[in-house]
Amino acid sequence: MKFAWIKQHRDHWGIRTMCRILQVSSSGYYDWVGRTPAQRDLDNQFLDQKIIEIYQFHKGRYGGFRIWQELLIVGIRCSLNRVKRRLNALNLKAKTKRKFKATTDSAHKYPVAPNLLNRDFTATAPNQKWVGDITYIPTAQGWLYLAVVIDLYSRTVIGWAMSKRINKALVCDALHMALWRRGFPKNVMMHTDRGSQYCSKRYQNMIKQFQLRCSMSRKGNCWDNAVAESFFRTLKTELVYLTTYVTREGAKQDIFSYIETYYNRVRRHSSLDYKTPLEVELQMKNAA
Repeated sequence: MKFAWIKQHRDHWGIRTMCRILQVSSSGYYDWVGRTPAQRDLDNQFLDQKIIEIYQFHKGRYGGFRIWQELLIVGIRCSLNRVKRRLNALNLKAKTKRKFKATTDSAHKYPVAPNLLNRDFTATAPNQKWVGDITYIPTAQGWLYLAVVIDLYSRTVIGWAMSKRINKALVCDALHMALWRRGFPKNVMMHTDRGSQYCSKRYQNMIKQFQLRCSMSRKGNCWDNAVAESFFRTLKTELVYLTTYVTREGAKQDIFSYIETYYNRVRRHSSLDYKTPLEVELQMKNAA
């Protein structure tokens, strides 16, 4: 370890001076430099390279466990603890999540639906349970609002819409995309909060028209819609908080790319046993 430190700092201080301070012989240092690297060192160099590649590909979004999973998938056998040690040595850390503020406006006189979901976020097949929610994205032009619909079976974002207005058209557009992409299935439980957009006549008419079952969270209880809230936290941590958007259009393009090319297809989810939503969907199709 002392010799490695001397080698790392040899451009800043004299080698003999560092050897004297660290109480090692300069001849021992030069002998160490001339040796062929140990196999463990070579293995660490190879592992570090692969860890950096995965970390950079996912733009710093992955921590030790997900990087470890990626290594195992491509056939690189190592322990989770070793990956964590190498990350520390490389000074690489996953992005951390911030506190999240909800946007629900439940101060209205529209009727609300019962909480059919009741925090049961499991599903045995696609199109059994969907959840929806709204969040906001800051831009220099003002807020951009994003509404999504997520299938609880695979955690795929199957519907989304963005607008400078937070209104009933926003949530209806997201729901219509989800219905169209899934072939307009019947009897799906559609769970949201009890915001005015979801309680509006236009949205509720869509629920009835396409024979969905409406479910709503209890008032002021974000945990009743935890999966949608979790998606927004991930989106903001891994994308929005790292970017300053000049225009709404720029934000739209970035969010579209994140959802469709990264989150749905590439990002591994702990709730899916570290599979991607696409992998889960394909497994179901292949088993059918």
